[in-house]
Amino acid sequence: VQLQASGGGSVQAGGSLRLSCAAPRMITSVFNPSTKRWYRQVPGKERELVVTIVGSGDPIYADSVKGRFTTSRDNARKRMFLQMNTLKPEDTGVYFCNIANDWGQGTLVTVSS
Repeated sequence: VQLQASGGGSVQAGGSLRLSCAAPRMITSVFNPSTKRWYRQVPGKERELVVTIVGSGDPIYADSVKGRFTTSRDNARKRMFLQMNTLKPEDTGVYFCNIANDWGQGTLVTVSS
């Protein structure tokens, strides 16, 4: 099953972006209860976990994004989202979605100061 991530771009510090991750070929009975994650990676560094949602539970955010990022999901459309506000240059990286251990291709976010 391949996930489709989109929504990346270039913004100035303080700006916002909304990432989307679609799982069109994942069956609903797998999508809905699955663990969903967003990661980001900067070249030369390890992939960093940004947020985790386990089933219908509350999201668990990395300290670095708490209060600025919000994740949500649309089970009917088999999509999840990452709303990123008050972006900082250190948020720059390639963002990956992971649903039920499947990966999207990554979408690049660049935040300039």
